[in-house]
Amino acid sequence: MRTVALAVTDGMLHFELSLAYEVFADPPAAVTVPWYDVTVCGSTGVQVGPFRVSPDLGLDRLRDAETVIVPSLADVDEDPPAGLVDAVRAAHEAGARVVSLCTGAFVLAAAGLLDGKRATTHWAHTEALTARYPRVDVDPDVLYVDSGSVLTSAGKAAAMDLCLHIVRLDHGSSVANTVARRLVVPPHRAGGQAQFVAAPVPARDDHPLAALFPWIIERLDQPLTVDDLARQAGMSSRHLGRRFQAVTGTTPLQWLLTQRIRHAQELLEKTDDGIDAIASRTGMGTATTLRRHFNRTVGVPPDTYRRTFRAERATP
Repeated sequence: MRTVALAVTDGMLHFELSLAYEVFADPPAAVTVPWYDVTVCGSTGVQVGPFRVSPDLGLDRLRDAETVIVPSLADVDEDPPAGLVDAVRAAHEAGARVVSLCTGAFVLAAAGLLDGKRATTHWAHTEALTARYPRVDVDPDVLYVDSGSVLTSAGKAAAMDLCLHIVRLDHGSSVANTVARRLVVPPHRAGGQAQFVAAPVPARDDHPLAALFPWIIERLDQPLTVDDLARQAGMSSRHLGRRFQAVTGTTPLQWLLTQRIRHAQELLEKTDDGIDAIASRTGMGTATTLRRHFNRTVGVPPDTYRRTFRAERATP
């Protein structure tokens, strides 16, 4: 997969395009393996964000590449350019590995490459992707999806994760780690890791639970129950449940669990506490309970999550 073509058209965003170019077109000096031959394919004089890009070749030459990368679109409410969709489809039919970064997934979906496949995009646009292309199995909770010949990433930094994943597939972990060190990014975040952990918060501060939330946050290490929360709020458990749903859109226990997970993430990132200690400090009780809830919510075990941030801090 040494020949890589970056597909560009007017209306794309520059971040993911420049990120992919940085990874695949400029190997670190320490890398001695044969590197990628990168071309930028598009019409003459493409406007990408605030920059004017001069492609090397036309979109029709995507079919000659072994890997085709489609960066993000600025406006997902508009249909992707037909010429780009046709060129990406033709490249895949010719045997290319096709990769989308962020909202580039809308191009792959329009080309029919995601039909019946699991895919992702930026979390803010997963509902739109699902609605427009119902045959795509959209996963809003992962950094990237590798379906073999078709790969998709979530937004922004997750595009870097997918690009490094591709380097790892092609050249091994050692080379991918060398690239990551040069770019000063974590060498590996598993694709199944959650894009983010949603913490439901009220839109306004003048609500009946305004004083309860900080009270809970200060006591995450304690085995709080719904009755405890209702007693503190001065209302019945049933009334508390209705208030919580109205204010946060979720239940008291689910909100509490989300706060515990977020606190565990912070402790894993910033302290050397063991998993047992973190389980105690977050009110999870045992390491087994913490691992089960953390893995289900974040998508990776606590130990893996911590190693990612340890690697990030160790990067020169």
